Amino acid sequence: MAEQIGQRSSGGHTGGGHTGGGHSGGGYAGGRSEGGPRAPRPAGGGGPGGPGGRKFFRRKKVCKFCVEKIDGVNYKDVRLLQGFVAESGKIVPRRLTGVCTRHQRRVSAAIKQARNIALLPFSNR
Repeated sequence: MAEQIGQRSSGGHTGGGHTGGGHSGGGYAGGRSEGGPRAPRPAGGGGPGGPGGRKFFRRKKVCKFCVEKIDGVNYKDVRLLQGFVAESGKIVPRRLTGVCTRHQRRVSAAIKQARNIALLPFSNR
């Protein structure tokens, strides 16, 4: 009788008694495992270090305005402002440009002013 119970519990589906869709704790490949080790990564893969296992070092971005000691951002300086506007017309976030918070606020305000008087386009259409 113990053999029959063992056969029943080991056979069939795994997932802790769930019948139907969804996922259970550890059996789902995309879910988070609870306390177990992570699945190994494939060898030679394109991780953050790239092929060959080199470490990737991202240089800290410094604020262009702070380095050049530019206090005010002029809305009429279209060439400068175009560097902070993406091709689609969106203002590029500071995590991509490396500009400090204070200057990013001034840049975005200047871009909005330049858009309102038609020096910069609202979109690239």
